[in-house]
Amino acid sequence: MTHLLSRLIGFCAALVLSAAIAFAQDTTELDYDAWQALASRAEQSVEEGSASDSALESLRAEIVGWRQEFLVAQDASSSRIANLQAQLDVLGAPPEEGASESAEIAERRAELNDQLARLRAPVRRAEEAYTRADGIISEIDTIIRDRQTDELLNLGPSPVNPKHWTRAIEDFSSSMRRSWTELSRNLGSEALRSQAQANLPLILLLVAVAITLLARGQRWARAGVNQLRGATVRGTGVWRFVLSLGQILLPFAGIWALSQALFATGMIGPRWTIVLEQVPFWALLLLGIRWLADQSFNANDDIATITLDGPERFRARAFSNLLALTYVARDALQSLIEFDNFSTETAAVLDFPLLALSGYFLFRLGRVRNRAPFAGTSAALVDDGPFRLRFARLLGRSAMIVGVVGPIMAAIGYFRVGEALVYPFIASLAIIGLVLVLQRVVNDLYELVTGESGAKADSLIPVLVGFVLVLLALPPLALVWGARVADLTEIWARFREGFQMGETRISPTDFLVVAVVFVALYMLTRLLQGGLRSSVLPKTKLDTGAQNAIVSGVGYFGIFLATIIAVTAGGLDLSSLAIVAGALSVGIGFGLQNIVSNFVSGIILLIERPISEGDWIEVGGRHGIVKDISVRSTRIETFDRFDVIVPNADLVSGQVTNYTRGNLIGRVTVPVGVAYGNDTRKVERILLGIARDHDMVLMNPAPSVVFSGFGADSLDFEIRAVVRDIFSGLQIKTEMNHQINERFAKEGIEIPFAQRDIWIRNPEALTGAKPPAAAAAEPSASETGEDPEAEDKDAQEKGTKA
Repeated sequence: MTHLLSRLIGFCAALVLSAAIAFAQDTTELDYDAWQALASRAEQSVEEGSASDSALESLRAEIVGWRQEFLVAQDASSSRIANLQAQLDVLGAPPEEGASESAEIAERRAELNDQLARLRAPVRRAEEAYTRADGIISEIDTIIRDRQTDELLNLGPSPVNPKHWTRAIEDFSSSMRRSWTELSRNLGSEALRSQAQANLPLILLLVAVAITLLARGQRWARAGVNQLRGATVRGTGVWRFVLSLGQILLPFAGIWALSQALFATGMIGPRWTIVLEQVPFWALLLLGIRWLADQSFNANDDIATITLDGPERFRARAFSNLLALTYVARDALQSLIEFDNFSTETAAVLDFPLLALSGYFLFRLGRVRNRAPFAGTSAALVDDGPFRLRFARLLGRSAMIVGVVGPIMAAIGYFRVGEALVYPFIASLAIIGLVLVLQRVVNDLYELVTGESGAKADSLIPVLVGFVLVLLALPPLALVWGARVADLTEIWARFREGFQMGETRISPTDFLVVAVVFVALYMLTRLLQGGLRSSVLPKTKLDTGAQNAIVSGVGYFGIFLATIIAVTAGGLDLSSLAIVAGALSVGIGFGLQNIVSNFVSGIILLIERPISEGDWIEVGGRHGIVKDISVRSTRIETFDRFDVIVPNADLVSGQVTNYTRGNLIGRVTVPVGVAYGNDTRKVERILLGIARDHDMVLMNPAPSVVFSGFGADSLDFEIRAVVRDIFSGLQIKTEMNHQINERFAKEGIEIPFAQRDIWIRNPEALTGAKPPAAAAAEPSASETGEDPEAEDKDAQEKGTKA
């Protein structure tokens, strides 16, 4: 644990150092002689390959500092170089061979080229030195990684071999005897006892504080948490989390006070000093894992990050605490092994029981089951349960595998492999559990601020914060699994360096500048749109469609302008995108022509405004109200209340009927038919009176009645009237039809329906009788000799069969 903490501290220190170098921007002359000496020494060490890992790491750190300075030097005088190059561009290309130019221009061109060459010389030298430093760093990293791999895969002594046990027991017993001897010698020293008596008040005070905090600290914190458990106040989860941290901090303070009391006695020698210095860290680890297990597998489902049944919850917490105990015991044993410089055989024998116990506890923890199906199975694809439960099942399976494979590999002799599997996996479980707990705290904090549940709300903020937590957990996970601090700082350095685009280097700082400038200008555009929509345009005589067109146009222009300004502020030379723009133009000509066509059509619709939002139009046989005109398509809401998305190109190039262009006035036509024989003049007067009496009908132009023709069943008339609001056309037609029916009934005018007379040319075919002419022409029964009764009988039989 202490090794991991030291590596984390080293990683943070390396980041701070690199940031300090990055922001220093020292433009003084670099000492290339000192760099040459360092580079030669580093190349010689790499070539010989005999330097230790610590020596190589120290050498690498120095070269990394030089490389950062060379990177800064490459950007030195960049603005001056760009200015000189712009002046040369203004002078134009040099004359071709045989051509001449004025002496003044030629002299000025030579002067500018000379200045440009002098300014570019240090930049070129810095680029060469940067490349050399980068190559040396890469070679050092390769050597160290190869050594780590060889050490990991080295077949060492087997800890289960009995011949190593005797020496391991003797070494451990000797170490314990030396520790006891050191303590006994210090206790018998008069000078140390006098020092302890002098510090007795302080010692007693520290011991009293330690006993109080150890005995009551967790109980006080747990009582505070229980007080908030049933509360319904907003933000309860945040305050509950803060109070729960007392379960770690109060006992940790007690352990620290106790260790300081022991130090104050003066009886602690060098061997016990190493132990006592690390006791607070070990206590913090044990208390932290206990708290983390309580948060992850709490009996209250609102607190627990992984929901388990009662027995499973108890087993999960128990095995988590046992794993923390073995992890701390192993760290204490490693400190003892390093202090006494035990042999490889002794270290393997002493460490194997703890490794085997850790593997066993890890296996038992992996067997804890939650109610979620195993991640990756068909049941998990169907189940809608939380992802973290399925992920916990996957971690459980992995823990069972690691818990078995790790001790087996160590027993064979690949002890480093066993350690590299078991202990990093335990640390990874703790880091993942902490991320899950912090994610729950983020949801509680979101609820405290907004009043909405972070887990149930549709906001993207809790998700983004959770993603940031996962990113922050990656460096500790990488260090746990054996990554060097130098590996992480190298990734960070590469990230800060950015990438080269033409003559411009794009760095994350440039991206940050682009993002900040674009967001600021975008917000300014939105504010301008809001001001136009709410304050300026309503006071003009423009209609709603024109106002929406202006607001949309301002938005598109503002976004385009914000993009150009942001990219330019980031230092990207837009002229370097000429090749990319040329390639995109080919793609636009072939693959994106429909999108471009719709985009241009959208601009035309916003400028020309043949249709506006709120218009009733007909396009492609569909009627609807224009709800939104975007840059690619137009959304129309039909009278059936569903949306139709129409590409803007169809509205510009196709035939569109706009029923409300400019105003809502429109004409309605009400057809009606009357029976033949009615007085057509009377019908005309009645229909005209109905139209004139309607309050929605305009008198200028006046309504009219048209006698449209003689139909097959009726005399056809039409009421043609211009109304104030064409959107009320259906209601107006309905009301007129009601009045027509009432007036016609009152006046005795018949509204006909279709009638048809059917004439049958051969009615005898229905009865089976023969026409008179055919009956007269046929011979009688007496003449033919046939029996009529027999024929009737046969006909009846045939009918029965049919």
